[in-house]
Amino acid sequence: MKPQSIKKLLIAAVIITLLILFAVFDLHQYLTLASLKQRQAQFVALYADHRLGVIAAYMLLYILVAALSLPGAAVMSLAGGALFGLVVGTIVVSFASTIGASLACIAARYLLRDWVQNKFGDKLNKFNQGMAREGGFYLFSLRLVPIFPFFVINLVMGLTRIRISTFYWVSQIGMLPATIVYVNAGKQLSTLESLSGILSPRLLFSFALLGLLPLASRKLLDLYGARRASANE
Repeated sequence: MKPQSIKKLLIAAVIITLLILFAVFDLHQYLTLASLKQRQAQFVALYADHRLGVIAAYMLLYILVAALSLPGAAVMSLAGGALFGLVVGTIVVSFASTIGASLACIAARYLLRDWVQNKFGDKLNKFNQGMAREGGFYLFSLRLVPIFPFFVINLVMGLTRIRISTFYWVSQIGMLPATIVYVNAGKQLSTLESLSGILSPRLLFSFALLGLLPLASRKLLDLYGARRASANE
C-alpha cells in the first residue's frame, strides 16, 4: 500500500474514532444553549484563572466541532462572546471557525468525496455553476448570506476546484459579520432563549444586501472592462 493511502486511512480512522466517541459519550448535550447557560459561571471563573489555557482549549474544541461537521458551531460562537468578550471573542472565534471549516473542506476533498457527492449531490451542480461564474466572489456571498448551513458549504466546496488558501481567506472575511453578531449575542447569554432569536429577519436582510455587493461589484468591473476593450478596438 502506498504511503499516501496509508496516511489517508489513518486520518479517516481518527475522524471515525472521534465521531464514535462523540456519539457514545453523548457529547452533543454539552454543545447546546441550555448547557452553556447552565455552566457559564464555571467557565468564566476558569477563564479568570487560566486565560491562555482556556483560549487554547476553546479553539481546539471549536476547530474539532467545525472540522468534523458536528452540530454546535453556533453555540461555540456564543460561548466565545460569553467567555472572552466582543474583541477577544471575535478574534478567537474567527480563526477557530475558519481553521475548522478549512479542515472540513480538505477532508471532503481528499477523504470523503464519495460520501459528500452522494449526500449533497443535488447542491453540487449549483455550487459548481456559481464558482464557474463568480469564483471566490460566490463563496464570499454564501458566507455573508446564510442560504446554506455552515457545514454544507465547507463540505461541498471541497468538491469544487477552489484553492484551499482562497477558501480560507474568503471564509475568514465572509464569516466575520455573522461572527461578530454571534459573539456579541453571547455577551447577553443569560437573556437568550433560542438560537433563532439571534438572526432577526432584518439582520438576515442586511446580510443578503452585503452578499449581493461583491457580485454587483464584479459585474460592474466586468462591464467596465468590456467597454474599455471595445473603445480600444
